Amino acid sequence: MRNRLGLIATRDFRLLWTGETTSCLGSSIGGVALPLVALSALHASVFAISALTAAAWLPWVVVGLPAGAWVDRLPRRRVMIAADLVSLAAFVSVPVAAWCGVLTVAQLLAVALVAGAASVFFKTAYHAFMPAVLGPADLLEGNAKLQGSEQVANVAGPGAGGLIAQAAGSVCGVLANAVSFAVSAFCLSRLKVTEPEVTGPAQRLRQDIAEGLAIVVRDPMLRVTTVFGCLANLVLVGYQAVLVVFLVTVVGLSPGVTGLLLALTSLGGVAGALLARRVAVRFGTARAVLFGKVLLSPAGLLIPLAGRGPGLALFVLGSVTVIAGIVAGNIIWSGWVQTYYPARLLGRVSTSVQVFNYGAIPAGALLAGLIASHLGVRATLWIMLGGLIASSLVLLLSPLPRLRDLPAGPASGAGEPAVSAAAPAGTR
Repeated sequence: MRNRLGLIATRDFRLLWTGETTSCLGSSIGGVALPLVALSALHASVFAISALTAAAWLPWVVVGLPAGAWVDRLPRRRVMIAADLVSLAAFVSVPVAAWCGVLTVAQLLAVALVAGAASVFFKTAYHAFMPAVLGPADLLEGNAKLQGSEQVANVAGPGAGGLIAQAAGSVCGVLANAVSFAVSAFCLSRLKVTEPEVTGPAQRLRQDIAEGLAIVVRDPMLRVTTVFGCLANLVLVGYQAVLVVFLVTVVGLSPGVTGLLLALTSLGGVAGALLARRVAVRFGTARAVLFGKVLLSPAGLLIPLAGRGPGLALFVLGSVTVIAGIVAGNIIWSGWVQTYYPARLLGRVSTSVQVFNYGAIPAGALLAGLIASHLGVRATLWIMLGGLIASSLVLLLSPLPRLRDLPAGPASGAGEPAVSAAAPAGTR
């Protein structure tokens, strides 16, 4: 059974996978439902609706760095459960307020901010918790399964959110998102995992934050890839911010066909998740990351060429290829980082990277909007997707082109002794 089902056959990973898959599906539904509530129930402006997205990502800039230090001092599973419960309460408040007739745009913004802050703590603890569930040899398979189910949720979620909103109202879509957090918290509470104890001298919070930042700055692999992640998120979010406008107003598609087309492109993520492990084994982890993020990114230039009829094939081909490369590279990279540094440092190291990566998201959306208002939507896509190619070239300045496989531990002088790739579960 273990060989046939892989990690799904193991109880703890099955619980983690079930909770995360349900939560991803709920978040994908909520990503459609929350703007629909603002639009249909409150008749909010386009600016207010876009502010919901910005509010969800703003906490990474505000609390990202201290969150990493706090997570490294606390049991990761308890942090994740607490974050799920906070998100549950935040999203439940939306249908309750709507049914009582007191829902406002200000409350939706507050919900986005609170849930975004909870997401910061959850994601930080989640990355640091995985090696307690899986040994290093299973991290690649585990991340591939989790990312694969996330991509399937991205395909199913928007359609499910639209159907729920049409059948029962948009606030019920938000309620479905809230329920998904309850499922995640329940699954996490049932895990039988012993986390490694946090060792080492206690430090002030500012010292912990500085330590995480210093590791990223000193390590050549993390330093260059963090710069790449920041630039790539800037242009990818900018591209996504105007994509629906491009398909509806420039290409001339109906909203229904647009939704179907976007769901189809998410299949690229499924393909990337399925292929990541095979490509890494066949060609090496470093080469696989470089291939996915550098060699496949030029396919994005097919997207602005899209038009009605056969021209839509260019959009699908370009989108699927780019998404597959990004997801496959992220899966391999995530599994590697989880073995690269010891458990006591993972929270602050991961958030030091993510603050830069996720902090670029609001700026990317704003930049794309400014360019589109002056040069047009199609020109914005050319600029953003050309920027993706340029940002991927940054990886050529990293050690990746000289490696077949990603290193087992930090380079000398990067701040920590090497961590064996065969280290027991609980370290990363």
